[in-house]
Amino acid sequence: MSSSPRTRFAPGSIWAWVLLASIAVGLVLAVVTGSVDALFPPEAATAQGREIRDLYTIVFVIAAVIFFVVEGLIVWTVIRYRRQPGDDELPAQTHGNNLAEIAWTVVPTLIVAFLFVISWQTLNNVEAVSAEPEVTVRVTGSQFAWTFDYLDAGDNSVAKQTVANGEGGILALPVGRSIQFRVHSVDVIHAFYVPAFLFKRDVNPDPDGRESVFELTIEDSFAGEVLRGQCAELCGLGHRKMTFEVHAMTQADFEAWLVEAQQTPSPAPSGPAGTTLQLAAKDIAYDTLELEVPAGEPFAIEFDNQDVAGITHDVDIRLQDGTVVANTTEIDGGSSTTYVYGALDAGEYTFICSIHPVPSMTGTLTVN
Repeated sequence: MSSSPRTRFAPGSIWAWVLLASIAVGLVLAVVTGSVDALFPPEAATAQGREIRDLYTIVFVIAAVIFFVVEGLIVWTVIRYRRQPGDDELPAQTHGNNLAEIAWTVVPTLIVAFLFVISWQTLNNVEAVSAEPEVTVRVTGSQFAWTFDYLDAGDNSVAKQTVANGEGGILALPVGRSIQFRVHSVDVIHAFYVPAFLFKRDVNPDPDGRESVFELTIEDSFAGEVLRGQCAELCGLGHRKMTFEVHAMTQADFEAWLVEAQQTPSPAPSGPAGTTLQLAAKDIAYDTLELEVPAGEPFAIEFDNQDVAGITHDVDIRLQDGTVVANTTEIDGGSSTTYVYGALDAGEYTFICSIHPVPSMTGTLTVN
């Protein structure tokens, strides 16, 4: 008794069906679980970030279409032209096809040209800066802290936020207004990065004081949101400390905050200062980190900024917990001034450059 031969599948067809089934199952699971969103950047908090996200989406869609066309043709070819029982000879071979060669030359060229044009447009829009931004913030990176100076039309600092340890710091920004950032470093390379902005900019040291400039506009829908910021360049052992918070505020709230944060130099106490100390700064460092004055009487510090022009310093007085006791106005490199302070109670205080709150510019003031 003879039995009919069993149908045998070629190994190529089996693997083709496995691949096809895996892709289908993966797509279904991605849609069901919502993990497709993980393939895209987060919702952009700025107008510039939205353009970057749109560019990403276009590139992703083109890449996905190419992937599925190529993989689909591979799977179809493996199934359609798999070896059948009795196939002992090679099928007819095709050598040269002008239409195919033109297609696989022209189509990729058009795709690359299209991507070049939209990428160039996006880059120009993201890099555009205005001559008169509505808000200007100078960002100073140092090991291991950020300083944010809010500048007026004359580039004078009117408010300052110092993040001494990188935790709990606040960069207050208004929504719906053009914000120009001027970033620079006083020591090593840092990177200003806020993930929700979809934007990162290296913060480089420059002996001539040149700054990297960019501009962002936060979307109105993000008013009241708190966004995470960080240094995205490994800058030393304290790199993890260089984090900060971006508080997106309505324009009215930002104006109120800015008024409250206005820098007002400590008024000179009545009468002459009892003790005058000498202090100099050079190469982002005070010449001494130990000062001593008597308690209960005003004193003065004759401060000489010996750094080059463009590198500003000041000498603020703070309590050990960071509370500001005396907030002074910074002076440019190559200049000097005399700061007069009011009488202090006995104890230990910190004198610090609020522009560069680094260990070399953070000293101890002992009041006896």
